Amino acid sequence: MANSHIKTRLVVFDWAGTTIDFGSRAPAAAFAEVFAANGVSVTDSEARGPMGLNKREHLIAMLNDPSIAERWEKRYGRSWTEEDVDRMYDSFVPVQLEAIQRHAGLVPGLLDVVKELRQQGIKIVGTTGYFDAAAHAVLQSACQAGYVPDANICADDVPQGRPAPWMIYRAMEATGVFPASSVIKVGDTVADIQAGVAAGCWSIGVCDSSSLVGLSERQFQSLSTAEQIDRVDQAAEAFRSAGAHATIRSLCDLPGLIQRISNATTAEPHVLDGRAVLA
Repeated sequence: MANSHIKTRLVVFDWAGTTIDFGSRAPAAAFAEVFAANGVSVTDSEARGPMGLNKREHLIAMLNDPSIAERWEKRYGRSWTEEDVDRMYDSFVPVQLEAIQRHAGLVPGLLDVVKELRQQGIKIVGTTGYFDAAAHAVLQSACQAGYVPDANICADDVPQGRPAPWMIYRAMEATGVFPASSVIKVGDTVADIQAGVAAGCWSIGVCDSSSLVGLSERQFQSLSTAEQIDRVDQAAEAFRSAGAHATIRSLCDLPGLIQRISNATTAEPHVLDGRAVLA
């Protein structure tokens, strides 16, 4: 049977944890700081739990976590309110912007990957759960470092952020690319994977720099080979459970995966094989 694949024409990247900010430290640090300022301590894992959502929805998801809610009630003698959300979100915005400045470095290998995709005529769009000012800040920093996507879509640009597919559809609209089977969504959170699946495009999880691993590049490289493999495999399994069609250890593996997709026997997105991580 002839290969009926439609050539990949667009890659939709997430920002923090995928193309910048190895380990997605800026959002997690900002949420932890805001909760601490309100007298409620949260763990790094708790701060990362809802990662990928619109940042206001992320804040609400944290407040709804039973353990955090219990600590909140112990601190204030009541449940949280919408007024609390408004106040905390208002304080979160400048904290997040400051954190971005400290964690805006490009993920290793990104520029080489982008160059290879460009040579294949593939469009590139950035999407993010960041609010507009934060999305502008990461774009500005990335452009200065040499990474210039064709468009940048944030949660404020659509009716609902991830896991809804609207940012991916907006990226397709902005670049004039369709159908969805010619689009690859690459992200580092479960919400990224869910959004890609909902959009009907190829949905790929990147592991080593991901929020699920949650380590800086230096911290990750300091692990033993066995520890690195274990952390990467755990992230990959979470992505697979969320519906990912494939996972890659690092962003550098994306061009090879795109070649595998181009050789697939069917155009429609599907799980490529049963392995946790494709290299």
